[in-house]
Amino acid sequence: MKPSIVWGLDIGGTKTALCAADEQGSILCRHELPTAQSTSWEVLLVQLLAWGRDNAPPPRAIGVSCGGPLDSRTGRILSPPNLPGWDDVPVTEWLRRQLHVPAFLQNDANACALAEWRYGAGRGTRNMVFLTFGTGLGAGLILNGQLYEGTNGMAGEIGHIRMAEDGPMGYGKRGSLEGFCSGGGLRQLGGKSARELCALADWQDEHAIAVLRQSAEMLGAGLAILVDLLNPERIVIGSIYVRAQRWFCRDMERVLAREALEQSRAVCSVVPAALGESLGDMAAVTVAWNGLKDQP
Repeated sequence: MKPSIVWGLDIGGTKTALCAADEQGSILCRHELPTAQSTSWEVLLVQLLAWGRDNAPPPRAIGVSCGGPLDSRTGRILSPPNLPGWDDVPVTEWLRRQLHVPAFLQNDANACALAEWRYGAGRGTRNMVFLTFGTGLGAGLILNGQLYEGTNGMAGEIGHIRMAEDGPMGYGKRGSLEGFCSGGGLRQLGGKSARELCALADWQDEHAIAVLRQSAEMLGAGLAILVDLLNPERIVIGSIYVRAQRWFCRDMERVLAREALEQSRAVCSVVPAALGESLGDMAAVTVAWNGLKDQP
């Protein structure tokens, strides 16, 4: 009997990758192209599907992970700021016509949440939160063993919550959690990238240490909101947190312990994402497996 295979399409502002994977999460093959090199989204996807037909096993379904805004229910990508020209793209309908298999779409935070829950740091949980903590800050929510999207797919926008009357701009709002806890926010606070700030802090640069401490404290306050509201058993944090835990853990944990309900905090662990550089690929293929599971 042939193994069950799905394809995953990870659409990013810099690169777009197509991969094939089995149910155990093993990536069988992968190909990427620069997103901006093509004259249109359709040309880019045609090139990737051509490679897939020549090199990958036929899929049962294809999953798409992409930055928002998008509508997962109708399968449309709605003009993400990092994808110029991708305006109201009916990506799942187009893929179904091309491949004659089911196609599913999720924003990258939800897709990463599904991947870490199925294959990574969230395995074995029923209530888990994934935080992107990269260029921006968003959350994917796994509640009672299911992805929770909200009424119109907008659940999990934790980065939009205002944490201070004034502060760095994030998600169009000054003083937002994304303003304090994202790559863009750290650059506003410290004048350098997160990677540069961490390197300076390792050399005991006082300004860099102060910036990272402020971000860590705001992260702890934001996590306390999630812990009190959702009572998760695990919070998984990706990207910047994975690389720079040493500068976040202590102050984040201190504020979280102070601000969250003790009973809720006691049953929740905060851990770094486990899938590393493969997270984007795994996110896309897990969208496919999750979509197949939810079909009648």
